[in-house]
Amino acid sequence: MTDSSTIQDLKGVFSCQKVAKVGTGTTTRRVAQVGYYFVEQSGKDEFDVRPLNSNFVPIGNAEKIDRETLLRDYTPEPEMYHKQVLPNMKDLQKTLARADRNRKQGNSFSAEMEYSSAVKVDETNVRGNFGVGLCFMERGETERANDVFTRLISMDAAFEKEHKHLFNDFGINLRKSKMIPQSIEYYGKAISLSPDDEHLQYNMARAYFEAEDYDNARKVLATCLELNPEFAEAKKFIAYLDKNKLG
Repeated sequence: MTDSSTIQDLKGVFSCQKVAKVGTGTTTRRVAQVGYYFVEQSGKDEFDVRPLNSNFVPIGNAEKIDRETLLRDYTPEPEMYHKQVLPNMKDLQKTLARADRNRKQGNSFSAEMEYSSAVKVDETNVRGNFGVGLCFMERGETERANDVFTRLISMDAAFEKEHKHLFNDFGINLRKSKMIPQSIEYYGKAISLSPDDEHLQYNMARAYFEAEDYDNARKVLATCLELNPEFAEAKKFIAYLDKNKLG
C-alpha cells in the first residue's frame, strides 16, 4: 500500500476496477471493468476524480473522494499520465488559447475552427463550446448560435465558478442579438455560479428591462445594491425606472 504521507498536491492518472451489471433478467451477469481517471488533489484529504475520454483528456463533473478511497481503490498510472494525458491536455489548452487570440483579433472563422477542434477532443469542453457560440453571434448567425445555446444549457458539463465570465459574455451577446429569453437564462446560470457578483446581477436587470419585465428588473437591481450599495450604474438604472414609472 502507498504511504499516505507521500500524497501531497497530487495530480495524475489512476486506474480503478469497478464491477458493472451487464444484460437483463436471467442473462444478467457482473463484469469487472477497468476505467482510467484524472485525479487532482482539492484539499488535505480530498481529491477530484474525472474520467478520461477516448482522446485521453478528463471530462465531466468531478467526483469527490477521500484519501482512504484513493489509496484503497485506485492504482497510479504514471506512464499514461506523462505520455498521453498530460501532452493531450496541454495541446487542448494551446488550441483554446489560439482560438481566444483569433476571436479577440476579429478572425472569427479561424477562431471557430480552433474552438471546434477543441470540442472534437472534448465535446463537453465549456470554453470551446462557448467560443463556437460567440463566433456565431459575432457573425450574426443567430440560428446556429441558438443551437449551441441549447446544447450548452442542457449539457452536464463541468461548469465552475471560473466560467462565470463566459456566461456573462455569452449573455451580453445574446442580449445584443435580441435573444432576450436565452440571455436571461444564461445570466441565471452565471449567477448560480457566482451569486455575489453585482455586475452579473446588473446585466440580468438589463436583460429583464429589454424584455419589458420591469418588476423583475427592479428586484434584481435591489439585489445588486444589497451586494454593493455604492454601485452607481444600478442607482442610475433605478432612477430611470422611477422617472418613467416603470415597474
